[in-house]
Amino acid sequence: MEEREEERGVYSVWAVPPEPAKSRLKKLMENLRSEFGGPEFEPHVTIVGAIRLTQKDALLNLQSTCQALKPYTARINTVSRGGFFYQCVYLLLHPTPEVMEASTHSTQHFGYQSSNPYMPHLSLLYGDLTDDEKEKAEERAKFLDQDLCNLSFEVSSLTLYKTDTEDKTLKSWEKVADCNLLHGN
Repeated sequence: MEEREEERGVYSVWAVPPEPAKSRLKKLMENLRSEFGGPEFEPHVTIVGAIRLTQKDALLNLQSTCQALKPYTARINTVSRGGFFYQCVYLLLHPTPEVMEASTHSTQHFGYQSSNPYMPHLSLLYGDLTDDEKEKAEERAKFLDQDLCNLSFEVSSLTLYKTDTEDKTLKSWEKVADCNLLHGN
């Protein structure tokens, strides 16, 4: 009798900013949501985008990724806006070698192929807004936290999330595991 294959889900790997940056970003995101709507989500930088795997494989890939990466600093570059739901209004990160390497390295471990080059960013707002609304939200973000572009934080762990990208309410999204970056300790 054939063994039933473990169910596959859609997983992503995130770098979640530590405190106090996390609280600061959450507050800004809440303010933007109260004005422009959109679902609630954790502040994060996507390291590996949505990929379909079994949970067991996702966890093994996360572990091997974290064992080969050392902690690095992420610095906010600018507030920007994009063309689709998951990149509505966001903070662009300085694409330092460490930031880019974390993604390259992680996507290789996960066997993730993207058709677009990696753009390190931290979304502030998800939504299908008009260009005018996005511009207003971008200006509002700059106004609410005027020192935002000087923000930097250390990435010392990665988090595996179950992220069904079809669910735009994000209600089904859940944290699966945290893993500390071990390299160089």
